[in-house]
Amino acid sequence: MKTDSKLREDIDAELKWEPSVHSTQIGVAVKDGIVTLTGEVGSYAEKWSAERAAQRVAGVKALAVELTVNLSGSGKRSDSDIARSVKNVLDWSAYLPQDSVKIMVEAGRITLGGEVEWQYQKQAAVQAVRSLLGVTGVVDSIVLKPKLTASSVKDHIEAALRRGAYAEADAISVGVQGNEITLSGTVHNWAERDRATHAAWGSPGVRNVVDKMTLVA
Repeated sequence: MKTDSKLREDIDAELKWEPSVHSTQIGVAVKDGIVTLTGEVGSYAEKWSAERAAQRVAGVKALAVELTVNLSGSGKRSDSDIARSVKNVLDWSAYLPQDSVKIMVEAGRITLGGEVEWQYQKQAAVQAVRSLLGVTGVVDSIVLKPKLTASSVKDHIEAALRRGAYAEADAISVGVQGNEITLSGTVHNWAERDRATHAAWGSPGVRNVVDKMTLVA
C-alpha cells in the first residue's frame, strides 16, 4: 500500500504528464489515501482533466476537488452566448435525437436535462459541451428513458455476453430491478469483467450497473 507522501508524489507526476493541465497551479494534499486538489484553473475542461488525472493514479481512495475555474478576459462569455453554442454543438451531434437534450446556463454553468435512450448518448452530450469557451461547470441531469421490459433487458445482456465469445457466459448471472442491472457470478480476468459491464451498459434504458462479479483464477 502506498504511503500518503508516495501517493502525492505520483499524483504530482501524473498532473505534470497531462498536457492539458497547468500542474504548477494545482495543489495536492493527501491524508489516509484521500486526495484534495486545490488552486485555480483556466477552464472547466482543465478542471475535468485534472480530476481524471488524479483518478488514474493507483491508491486513491477518494477525491475532493476544490479547484476554482478562473476565466481570463478573453474566455468570459455571456450565458446566452454559451447557451447558443451548446445548442449548436448538440444539434450537430450525430449521437443525439433532435431537441432531446434541454439546456440551462447560469453563471457559465451548464445543466443538461431531457431524456435519451442510451448511456452513450448522455456521455456524448456532456463531452460535447465540456470544452466550450466560457463554461465553468457541467451538470448532467439527463434521464435515461427505458424502452424495454425487464425480461427483454436481461435477454439482451445475456445475448451480448455470448456474442462476445464468452466461453463461460453461463457463469455470469444478470439480475434486473427496474432500471438497475446487477451482474454476479465469476470471471477469469479484468478484461472479461470490463466486457460484461460494457454489455450491461449497452442495453437501452439501463440507469445503473452494479458489479458483484468475482475474479477467479
